Amino acid sequence: MKLDAKCPSGPIAQQWDKHRFDMKLINPANKRKFDAIVVGTGLAGASAAASLAELGYKVDVFCFSDSPRRAHSIAAQGGINAAKNYPNDGDSVMRLFYDTVKGGDFRARESNVYRLAQVSNAIIDQCVAQGVPFAREYSGLLDNRSFGGAQVSRTFYARGQTGQQLLLGAYSALMRQVGLGQVKMHARTEMLDLVVIDGRARGIVVRDLVSGEIRSYAADAVVLATGGYANIFYLSTNAKACNATAIWRAHKRGAGLANPCYTQIHPTCIPRSGDYQSKLTLMSESLRNDGRVWVPKAKVDKRSPDQIPESERDYYLERKYPSYGNLAPRDISSRAAKEVCDEGRGVGPSGFGVYLDFADSIQRLGKSVIEERYGNLFEMYERITGENPYGVPMRIYPAPHYTMGGLWVDYNLMSTIDGLHVIGEANFSDHGANRLGASALMQGLADGYFILPYTLGHYFASSKLGKLTTDHPEFKRVENEVNERQQRLTSMNGKRTPDSFHRALGAIMWEKCGMARNERGLKEALQAIPALREEFWQNLKITGSREEYNVVLEHAGRVADFLEFAETMCLDALTRTESCGGHFREESHTPDGEAQRDDENFCHATVWEHLGDGKTPMAHKESLTFDTVKLTVRSYK
Repeated sequence: MKLDAKCPSGPIAQQWDKHRFDMKLINPANKRKFDAIVVGTGLAGASAAASLAELGYKVDVFCFSDSPRRAHSIAAQGGINAAKNYPNDGDSVMRLFYDTVKGGDFRARESNVYRLAQVSNAIIDQCVAQGVPFAREYSGLLDNRSFGGAQVSRTFYARGQTGQQLLLGAYSALMRQVGLGQVKMHARTEMLDLVVIDGRARGIVVRDLVSGEIRSYAADAVVLATGGYANIFYLSTNAKACNATAIWRAHKRGAGLANPCYTQIHPTCIPRSGDYQSKLTLMSESLRNDGRVWVPKAKVDKRSPDQIPESERDYYLERKYPSYGNLAPRDISSRAAKEVCDEGRGVGPSGFGVYLDFADSIQRLGKSVIEERYGNLFEMYERITGENPYGVPMRIYPAPHYTMGGLWVDYNLMSTIDGLHVIGEANFSDHGANRLGASALMQGLADGYFILPYTLGHYFASSKLGKLTTDHPEFKRVENEVNERQQRLTSMNGKRTPDSFHRALGAIMWEKCGMARNERGLKEALQAIPALREEFWQNLKITGSREEYNVVLEHAGRVADFLEFAETMCLDALTRTESCGGHFREESHTPDGEAQRDDENFCHATVWEHLGDGKTPMAHKESLTFDTVKLTVRSYK
């Protein structure tokens, strides 16, 4: 496996402009000769498909929902970052770049991160032109608020519905191209495998989720925009349908998998309330602008929060990280919450919760201001918990949310398989070991609107592809493999449901590879996961058949892939014996309990190569160099 990042040379501020000039172009008439497959219709996929179609390429788009509007991007709440510096508080492209590199604990590729910051302003202009209703201040300028890991206000938002409004903008652009005939939409269709011919990605095999039919589609390039794998923990903030099948199938066909151990635990989620739950609910990080996080100073203090005086409260983030306070980055804030709960100072019935208190802000600003900023979030919290957050503090606790690992891509967003481009959360490229809040939407739209349209065109212009159809023998061979896998899933008559296996896997992963990891726990996980997987293939029960709408079969296939993915994830965590960002090894920390990097041995991305079922994958390394930002101790104190 060759890892050529293809990063441009020269000053970092000029690299993307130079690279765009050096890339080969295709004239408008010739663009009609090329077609692309885009899998996924969230922000990254919808923006990419719309942009490619606008340029003249023929695009086939696949989503497993009934509409792109149901993509999980809709659930993003707090906002999207950009370096416009409207508040005049010192922001710039360089500062956004620096905050992102530092926030990722110096484990991201500098060139990619600078480009992300560089195109961020154009994203806002694009979305405003589409009619996205960003919040505005009295002067008419777009409003901004702060997010964790930054000391400036750079986050554009639409109350607590930013993801929904941005997705509607991308959706409108996509559906315009559908209406013009440039995009063909395939809803209720799930990618189950990738077809690679002569070393190039040339198509996919899918299942029609309504009829159960297995079909193939050919193209000149394949784009994966299928999101992350946080549902490997079973309980996460992700929608139940989010999964890792597309990237895992591509990995098994030769695409390198980078840094799978880098998973993000979000600090502000509604705590788990019982075993019946199938997912957790996110409360936007933006709430930490006006909410103060605290727990009682005394252990096992069962008094109601209004009965605990200020002198007996521990505002632990403000105490430990005075420069950033309640807006400390997500990984640090999550570990701090776990620490106080492990000490016995957690709140709520389970003891696994901390308070997010708005009393001071309501008193200072008035209830109407808080309602204007966060009203829909407060309403959602009350509907779920039965508690009114205007009167009592919210109870929050960390939960799996985002994944920084994913398929390895070069500067052109192409994987180790020629023609397979990976965008958004499905790739590993921009966030290092920890994603700053409000950067997910930024990356998805940057990749889709402003990066892939250039780099994919360069790939087409630089490659001698030749037309092929699904009559090619390789399509038939992969189709047969997919059918055999489906047949194997439905042929067992065991006693356990796919959900029971998923829940068991999630418990292993949360306990052994969650907020904190250690050598013993990871080795135990690497023994428990294969045993669970073996039972899965012997004791699985699926009702219904393959030739019909069958959500149990859908879930079973995704769980089967999670059971393989989890092993590589734990292996990656075991081999990275440093602590960095969201990857906290208990054996590697500073005297005051902070994560301790090992730049001498681990200043690289680990890229795993699949060698076959039952074989240990091979690790490759992409060295990370920091020429613009100095490698320093990451401190928010």
